[in-house]
Amino acid sequence: MIQTKLGHIQLNVYQHNLPFYKELFAFMGWRILEDDSMTLGVGEDIFSSLWFVGEAVDADNDYDGPGMNHLGLLVQSQDEVDQMVSYLQQRNIAPLFETPRHRPEFSKDTEHTYYQVMFESPDRILFEVVYMGRLAQ
Repeated sequence: MIQTKLGHIQLNVYQHNLPFYKELFAFMGWRILEDDSMTLGVGEDIFSSLWFVGEAVDADNDYDGPGMNHLGLLVQSQDEVDQMVSYLQQRNIAPLFETPRHRPEFSKDTEHTYYQVMFESPDRILFEVVYMGRLAQ
């Protein structure tokens, strides 16, 4: 048996949308690892990173079909989810699936919450920004 851990994820996007991802991940405090006309790398280092490559081709995207459903990003507080909602509103990006909202079915008890906002990028990549922790009073 070998042991592995997540190293990186490559997401193919349209080249003209690379600035969207650069601005989004800068807002969330991610380090820019590479930024050129065809590639944006973000993350802690090259061993824990996301890579947006501007070489997408037209294809249908169905969240419930084979492949990635969504990319979930953890935050440290409910307030940070709300900050993301404000960020999205300022850019006319609509939250999806009646979010932001608490999801009690994903919480371990009534003192904790799973609080999320979900949205779609210009390339139809589904993102979730989620806080999992103590319910704010």
